[in-house]
Amino acid sequence: MEDLLREYLPIMIFLAVAVALGLVFLIAAAVLAVRNPDPEKVSAYECGFNAFDDARMKFDVRFYLVSILFIIFDLEIAFLFPWAVAFKDVGLLGFWSMMVFLAVLTIGFAYEWKKGALEWE
Repeated sequence: MEDLLREYLPIMIFLAVAVALGLVFLIAAAVLAVRNPDPEKVSAYECGFNAFDDARMKFDVRFYLVSILFIIFDLEIAFLFPWAVAFKDVGLLGFWSMMVFLAVLTIGFAYEWKKGALEWE
């Protein structure tokens, strides 16, 4: 039993250091945090809305459209990485399958561009 505990000792030391370091960072953030941020810090940033406004206000549908388009294209591009890594092993069928996939992606992008989904007014 003592040998088993000795094998787990490095893991326990690692966990203790991780918990202690996390607590130190939390306490340091609570002690050293700035309590009165400047107006620039609480101003509207990327979304265009005030940072501390009513949580029930309505968002423009364009925000949702842009975010959905980003997620779709981001996930589709993420499929390219495993394909590129295994490019030598996928063969001709894998190559043409990806070409069809990229063609559908390009057609979808052209359709969205033509419909004006990417335009911001």
